[in-house]
Amino acid sequence: MKIKKPEIVFFDLDNTLYNYNTAHAAALTHLKLKVKTLLNINSDEFNVLYLKAKKIVKSQLGSTASSHSRLLYFQKLIELRGLGSQPLMALDFEQTYWNNFLSNAELCDGVIEVFDEFRLNGVKIGLITDLTSTIQFRKIIFFGLDHFFDCIVTSEEIGQDKPNKDCFLNATKKLGITSIEQTNIWMIGDDEVKDLEGAKNVLNANTLHFNRFVSKRKSSLKFDFVFDDYNSLLKLIKNVFN
Repeated sequence: MKIKKPEIVFFDLDNTLYNYNTAHAAALTHLKLKVKTLLNINSDEFNVLYLKAKKIVKSQLGSTASSHSRLLYFQKLIELRGLGSQPLMALDFEQTYWNNFLSNAELCDGVIEVFDEFRLNGVKIGLITDLTSTIQFRKIIFFGLDHFFDCIVTSEEIGQDKPNKDCFLNATKKLGITSIEQTNIWMIGDDEVKDLEGAKNVLNANTLHFNRFVSKRKSSLKFDFVFDDYNSLLKLIKNVFN
């Protein structure tokens, strides 16, 4: 199948524009040192409490932006340790986590060149991402990408994570698209179900799978393009527009 020139391109953020997994692991490592000092909790005990806290929060909140909240995870972890809510400590843990997360997050090579190529060809660029707006905006600004996007949609403003249809429809609404059927749209993401299957079902988008990092969810969908580095994507874009 030949991919048509896009008028709109939507990107996912985490594990698509940068490696979320390495930043997350580094952030937790730094946080564990602080937790060890303050609460005398070793790494193994931390892992058990953290996973339990995360499971409880997600079971309570379902597929929402708040279900990803590190503040809620750390609040619950402290409570599970029998120390009450401890809001100051929970906030401190959250800031320690995210500050170290960002300091260890690196944009994938070639992303800026890809964005420049889309803009050069008059393509509008949108971001559709799960998690809360505050931290996703911080990531975008940290990477220096804030001036590239014509629209940004977070699952916080929708009330549901992808692949909820409103995540995709709200993005097209922000761009003033009145007829999805007559608009050629690309969706670029790592998650086979949440990003690509969702965009295909709602927008009939061309699906471009960034597969450098392992996707948690597998889809039977046949993707229009699969790539593991942005230089390959850049070559495709140039071929499509030439």
